Amino acid sequence: MERNPDIRRDYVVKMLYKKYDVVVIGGGLAGLRAAIEAQSQGASVLIVSKLHPLRSHSGAAQGGVNAPLANNPDSKDDSPEKHCFDTIKGSDYLADQDAVEIMTSSASEIIYELEHWGCPFSRTDDGRIAQRPFGGAGFPRTCYGADKTGLYMLHTLYEQVIKHSIDVITDFMVTFLIVEDNTCYGLMGIDMAQGRLETIVARSVIVATGGAGRIYGKTSNALTSTALGMAIAYWAGVPLKDMEFIQFHPTGIISKHILMTEGCRGEGGHIVNKDSKRFMEKYASKLMELAPRDIVSRSIATEIEQGRGFVYPADGSGYVHLDMRHLGSAKIMERLPGVRDICLDFLGIDIIKEPVPIQPVQHYTMGGIDTDINGTTVVNGLYASGECACISVHGANRLGGNSLLETLVFGRRSGDAAAQYARAQRQKSYLPQSAINSLSKFYESHFRKIAQSSGKEKHIVLKKELQETMDRYVGIFRAGADLQIALDKVRTLKNRFKYLFAPATGLKFNCDITCHLELEAGIDVAEAIIVGALKREESRGSHSRRDFPNRNDTGFLKHTLCYYNPKGEIKVSYKPVTITKYQPEERKY
Repeated sequence: MERNPDIRRDYVVKMLYKKYDVVVIGGGLAGLRAAIEAQSQGASVLIVSKLHPLRSHSGAAQGGVNAPLANNPDSKDDSPEKHCFDTIKGSDYLADQDAVEIMTSSASEIIYELEHWGCPFSRTDDGRIAQRPFGGAGFPRTCYGADKTGLYMLHTLYEQVIKHSIDVITDFMVTFLIVEDNTCYGLMGIDMAQGRLETIVARSVIVATGGAGRIYGKTSNALTSTALGMAIAYWAGVPLKDMEFIQFHPTGIISKHILMTEGCRGEGGHIVNKDSKRFMEKYASKLMELAPRDIVSRSIATEIEQGRGFVYPADGSGYVHLDMRHLGSAKIMERLPGVRDICLDFLGIDIIKEPVPIQPVQHYTMGGIDTDINGTTVVNGLYASGECACISVHGANRLGGNSLLETLVFGRRSGDAAAQYARAQRQKSYLPQSAINSLSKFYESHFRKIAQSSGKEKHIVLKKELQETMDRYVGIFRAGADLQIALDKVRTLKNRFKYLFAPATGLKFNCDITCHLELEAGIDVAEAIIVGALKREESRGSHSRRDFPNRNDTGFLKHTLCYYNPKGEIKVSYKPVTITKYQPEERKY
């Protein structure tokens, strides 16, 4: 790898030929739904994505999407109000109740819309959309397509993008937002296929880039979930909200960290320790394996800590078993074929005949870019939706099946809001060329600095240290002393990042540069997670402090806001949780 002594011609910022009303960053479910809605409102729309939309991490969602359709015989009394209460209770009362009411009241309509667009949901004997039980839900309300629901939904929405001739640019990595006077005018990024920096000007921008899972080592997230989408909004002046709430999914397969969908337990799978005992009876006697994910993950971790788990020889980590043998071959092949294929391919285990070794893994980011119920941020013209955003409908703990629903409901709302904003700006000019030239010079100097670095640090080393720090000190169970160690380590990494070895030159599919930029984002977002966790001196949902084991509604029934400060420590403030109908009470399952 040789250093680049001078800025290359590749590093000159160029304007894309076309200007748009709305540019959507990200081609997953939230981004696609936002783009479809914005285009339906008459806006000119462009989707830019690091990878082809059909390879988005949304396609990894397996188990299903929630809606109170009452199609299951056991859910005839289900309703949007009951779905709303389950979600708020599951959030440990940190979710904004007005947002949850919007999501649950819109759920049935938006699922039927998706069905009419051709999504191949599994069916009941009489032809209705099939529904299965999921954790924390009072009724079986999770609509599913075998165990490939996210993939089916992704294909369905992409068909609509093609139908409506919405422009899509793939292999485009957005690295900065163009913000002047607290207004977003577009973005800058790397066209990796063409090998050049480019500017796209827009009247409004929607960030829909997914989560931040890859700042952890043991995660079910795709390699693309690097926190960069959150970071570009954070750097532009939008606070990150409730970042301390990181969800750990109870059932990731040992060593590979690939997800075993909650549908495995929804269909009747058991979690057992080394004594073959279904231990969830001790922790959630009513719902057992179908308790919310934070409770099941902590229960598994406790069994392992107290010596009732198995030990994986390769790394010494603990695990328990997910046993589905009693479900029978027919049910597994009909409803969990993808899970069976994963276990055969990655473990050599046939779930029809053997239990699966599992352990909790990082899975979802409840926090994210601070938005209102329409995806609006504090920066004019900038919106966000999906996992990168925090509206907040998940609060301190997300119920399984609600993330896919969130992408549809709030993707649609953010697309509508962005289109309406763009329409109102049509009498005004786009960002003046002089401002673009100024920003382009900044952008080019940023890449010049990267190219001419004389440091000896390597991004792969720093990334590994970041992941190990998050895994060890910012996991399922936390304590002030551990969090302080993590914060010190991450701030050391932040300083060492300044001395990275210069990446290989050129921009055409240069993973050296993209990893460099994603690492910078990951370090900054990790710092926000740790600072929020350190200051929240209570246990709530997925945030479990050993030194503060109780929930403290008096002191911490509030949202954490972290503001980026390039010259010093993060600024932290708080804002109240919106409570409409449901007063906080103890969670019992």
